Amino acid sequence: MCILGKDKLKELIEKYKCIYPHDYNLLDGDSYVLTVKQETTLHYLEHKNLTTYEIIFTPPNYVAHLTAKSKYGRMGLSFLNAAKVHSGFIGRLALELVNLSNNRTPITIKRGDPFMHIEFVTRQGEPSPYTGQYQFQYLTDEELQMYIPILKKVFPNYDELAKTWFKNRRLPP
Repeated sequence: MCILGKDKLKELIEKYKCIYPHDYNLLDGDSYVLTVKQETTLHYLEHKNLTTYEIIFTPPNYVAHLTAKSKYGRMGLSFLNAAKVHSGFIGRLALELVNLSNNRTPITIKRGDPFMHIEFVTRQGEPSPYTGQYQFQYLTDEELQMYIPILKKVFPNYDELAKTWFKNRRLPP
């Protein structure tokens, strides 16, 4: 297992739309800095979910790990969810936060703020794509249609997976 460097991450973005939309200015060493879709203010001890602006697709031979920008940790923002994105996942990420600031003041995160690092890590072994209930979360039908050809190409058992993925959603052509 290894973390992808900037050049390999660019290749992954181009080939699989693993980050969409993307801005190469947000490449940060061995990661990409995800941004926030909507402005949110968290009051002391308040819990909220923030959504990434970018769609994430983790191709079959990868997993992704998330780490918060230290700026927000220094303010007292704590992240409650696991820092892993499963192989095969497609969707916007829900980031579960709570304000634990020592001075008990509100923390505002603005739309488009650089917020969370995502690192892609190679994995070994047979692909075992994500089939949980959050597959395709926060995607429009148009955005989902953009990924269907990619999914068909990278998962030989796409038809079988699609039955699980689209159980509660209209099956795309």
